[in-house]
Amino acid sequence: MTRDDFKAVAADIPKQPGVYKFLGEADSILYVGKAKNLRNRLSSYFVDNKDKAFRTRTMVKNAQRIDFTIVETEADALLLENTLIKQFQPRYNVMLKDDKSYSYICIKKEPFPRVFITRRVFRDGSTYFGPYTSRGRLKTILELIKHLFPLRTCKLNLSPEQIEREKYKVCLEYHIKNCMGPCEGLETPEAYEHKINQVANILKGNFGAVKAHFREEMQQLAENLEFEKAQQIKEKLEAFEDYQSKSTVVNPAIRDVDVFSICSDEKEAYVNYLKIVNGAIIQAHTQELVKNLDEEEADLLAYVIPELRQRFNSISPEVILPFEVPMTDASLKVTIPRIGDKKKLLELSEKNGKYHMMLKQKERASKTNKQTPAERILRTLQQDLQMDTLPLHIECFDNSNIQGAYPVASCVVFKQAKPSKKDYRHFNIKTVEGPNDFASMEEVVYRRYRRLLEEGEELPQLIVIDGGKGQLGSAVKSLTKLDLLDKITIIGIAKRLEEIFFPGDPLPLYISKKSESLKLIQQLRNEAHRFAITFHRNKRSADFTKTELTEIPGIGAKTAEKLLQEFGSIKKLKTASVADMSAIVGMAAAKKIYQYFTAQASDPHPQ
Repeated sequence: MTRDDFKAVAADIPKQPGVYKFLGEADSILYVGKAKNLRNRLSSYFVDNKDKAFRTRTMVKNAQRIDFTIVETEADALLLENTLIKQFQPRYNVMLKDDKSYSYICIKKEPFPRVFITRRVFRDGSTYFGPYTSRGRLKTILELIKHLFPLRTCKLNLSPEQIEREKYKVCLEYHIKNCMGPCEGLETPEAYEHKINQVANILKGNFGAVKAHFREEMQQLAENLEFEKAQQIKEKLEAFEDYQSKSTVVNPAIRDVDVFSICSDEKEAYVNYLKIVNGAIIQAHTQELVKNLDEEEADLLAYVIPELRQRFNSISPEVILPFEVPMTDASLKVTIPRIGDKKKLLELSEKNGKYHMMLKQKERASKTNKQTPAERILRTLQQDLQMDTLPLHIECFDNSNIQGAYPVASCVVFKQAKPSKKDYRHFNIKTVEGPNDFASMEEVVYRRYRRLLEEGEELPQLIVIDGGKGQLGSAVKSLTKLDLLDKITIIGIAKRLEEIFFPGDPLPLYISKKSESLKLIQQLRNEAHRFAITFHRNKRSADFTKTELTEIPGIGAKTAEKLLQEFGSIKKLKTASVADMSAIVGMAAAKKIYQYFTAQASDPHPQ
């Protein structure tokens, strides 16, 4: 990516906190970074600086475009950057960054679980909370947890068998009241598990459940006249409320939630998705949708929400939406915020979606201005047929016969939306007897692509079959035999209403009569028909010449061809004089032909 490329898009990049991605070929992620000011940070990559690292210059050179996600704060940018780096492992992040990562709090999966800080996440069934951007904040959280819930810190294997054998003795932590002595069986697994559940509630942001737990315990102790213990619980509750008022790691009002917003233009819609876990944005994605009809935005959201939640493995019980949407999952809590933090999240999602739409519109306009007519037509065709790839190479097939006689087929080839006549092919039907267009189509399609595969030749991106569902179905059989059906788009075009048929779809597609893509398909169909008819006529003429003139002893194919070109038909040739014929093929040949036709006319039972 050059400085000029960046200047073309720089004005559209906001001066807000966010995460940016340098994308290479096929949108592969080369580098992920964070920024307090996206425009200023990205501009720094395109300033001439000889001191800039060689790897940085190489990364910028290999980049094809830049993508970014807006967030509210630098802390959110840190978290999102960390998540994206771990998820995609970009090449230049691995080379340019050290092996440090953000910290997590782990609740270890083991008897009497430990709670500790770690930088490494293992898939061992343990529960991890984070990532956290401040290790100092993490220590504050753990000190609070230690103060509220005495837990063990040792690495002993506290299995029931080991405890029953009395293998361990309590340590200093027990005597200073930091541990309740599960190693000697002084604390039951059930009581310990109850404390672990409250720790998890704190880390998830479920503060209400924790406070309710303390108040209930304090009330029980007071009723039992255990006022000193009740006072200790009261002090713990006050410490907890003090932590809650200062905590910025989690948002107690939001917790786990998915945020969806939508914006659209005439042709496309853009759904932005923010995944919030423990009050932090850990995933941001904008999904583009092609609008085939006049779909309502609510219907588009209803379609894409389950898809995105499944793709990003979301189990959040709540979704934040801009308006009412018909949901298939009745268990989901739907929130349409008007004020507050949830409204701010929705606005952030809408801001990202609108930025994405604006950039795509400018990109589309820029491409349209730079496109050649052929590129424009092919992109229109790609969009109309909803193809994954641009149809630079298209082939079209047609059959031709008269009541089953002289059956032939043609294959015309268009490259870059232009006829490539050197690649045209015609076929004599070999395995089909009688007028059977379906079987003939199956034969020629199979022969065509079997040969291309055997010779290692380039395959087309699109195949057009001149005919309706019957001919299309026959061609599909051949592609299936060759294991090509999923690799090449194939359609059939019916002549009467210019209907476009797809395999397995009983309903045709109607492309606007004014569309350039339909005109290209019609040009393909007409060219295939012309080529097939021409070959059919030539074959019929050649066969007719062979059965009439070339049966005369001494008359070859070239002599017969000269006479037919001059006289136009055998009927006229029969009435010609020797002198007329001799002027074209000589006296000797003219006499032989004249004598042959004279004898044939005088024989009442010609053989």
